[in-house]
Amino acid sequence: MSEQALRDAQQKMADAGVHRTAIDVFGHYYRELEGGATGLIREDDIRPMTEPPMIEELDIDAEQAREALAKTVVIKLNGGLGTSMGMAKAKSLLPVRDGRTFLDLIVEQVLAARAEYGARLPLLLMNSFNTRDDTLEALARYPDLPVEDLPLDFLQSQEPKLRTDDLTAVEWPADPHLEWCPPGHGDLYPSLLASGVLDALIEAGFRYATVSNSDNLGAGPDATLAGWFAASGAPYAAEVCRRTPMDRKGGHLAIRTSDDQLILRETAQTAPEEMDFFTDENRHPYFHTNNLWFDLERLAEVLRERDGVLGLPLIRNVKTVDPKDADSPEVFQIESAMGAAVQVFEGATAICVPRTRFLPVKTTNELLLLRSDAYEVRPDGRLRLLPESAPTIDLDPTYYKKIGDFEKRFPQGAPSLRQARSLSIEGDWTFGADVVVEGQGTLDDAGEPRTVADGTTL
Repeated sequence: MSEQALRDAQQKMADAGVHRTAIDVFGHYYRELEGGATGLIREDDIRPMTEPPMIEELDIDAEQAREALAKTVVIKLNGGLGTSMGMAKAKSLLPVRDGRTFLDLIVEQVLAARAEYGARLPLLLMNSFNTRDDTLEALARYPDLPVEDLPLDFLQSQEPKLRTDDLTAVEWPADPHLEWCPPGHGDLYPSLLASGVLDALIEAGFRYATVSNSDNLGAGPDATLAGWFAASGAPYAAEVCRRTPMDRKGGHLAIRTSDDQLILRETAQTAPEEMDFFTDENRHPYFHTNNLWFDLERLAEVLRERDGVLGLPLIRNVKTVDPKDADSPEVFQIESAMGAAVQVFEGATAICVPRTRFLPVKTTNELLLLRSDAYEVRPDGRLRLLPESAPTIDLDPTYYKKIGDFEKRFPQGAPSLRQARSLSIEGDWTFGADVVVEGQGTLDDAGEPRTVADGTTL
């Protein structure tokens, strides 16, 4: 049954116009799933990575850095809709400051780096079918952004969700769109190849790529990192940060004991009974920022050697076909993580970067912080934290989780958080203008909607 189910699923992909390379990658993971693979990485099979090089210890010549950046392309993962925040368009189009979106600030960072270093520095987005049109429309405001004949984006793939009972492609006539899922950001590599963009970049004289999420405004172009990566001769490098108790759920790098190879372990690859090891920030002291670097030429060689299938570790996610309907059929979503490519390349390495390169916005908590005066936006589009440390934000998810609800409760903008250590809100509170939070600001549930008056200090 499963062989026929695989053929049917692959035909479904072909009928939807999915590229042959992506279909082959799907087949690889399907057979792993059929064989009982769970993708789990056991604690006994790894040892912690404890001594990565530190960026502050680098001694990179300015000209060496400039030359490396001149051969670098900036790739941003832009396939997400921000559905966890109630959005229905590209998350990167969400306003951050003064009406400027994540995408606007990314463009400003790239254009500023071009001007500073005299580099071509293309910006390339990996879009999904859901984000492409809106994103390209927004980028049309920047006529100087394209570099030569290179495109501004390429599309990630899509694949069928599979029923957990028989591994057939699920059918959901109530909303056929829900029959499909993205294959995780590990799809970056085969999609670069299948789109022709990888070859186009190499032919245009580019050698290195720096990749990060579009909701992470900390990961701007960095000549020092480019110079370090070029000088290292490594085919691949991951940026890591020192873990804190706030980072316990983030994937971390470790060393596989069987061959001393660096690998990435994500939450979904950890057995429930071993989560204590995974979340121990002292045992595994560095987390993967999802910022990475790779050698374009080496990637092209490895992909062709493997017929487009890098063979990244399987991530098997169990969901319901309709995430909002717990009674809808249970499905597997087959995914892979782009950071897992660290184990594919012999000689792959990592570097510890400052926390300023990791500013992701996954919830409205982080969005409120970026919108506040705790950060300033510099002329080059980069964010700078003004207080010594960022305050912690904890907003009641009942009233603030979805972006529409969040916006309604901050109609005058974010309160001042520059002098705050924390802000914790329980209940339904709407903020007036010029509200200031000092020290530990707390609002308890009043049992009914309430307003924080203009000019209040919490």
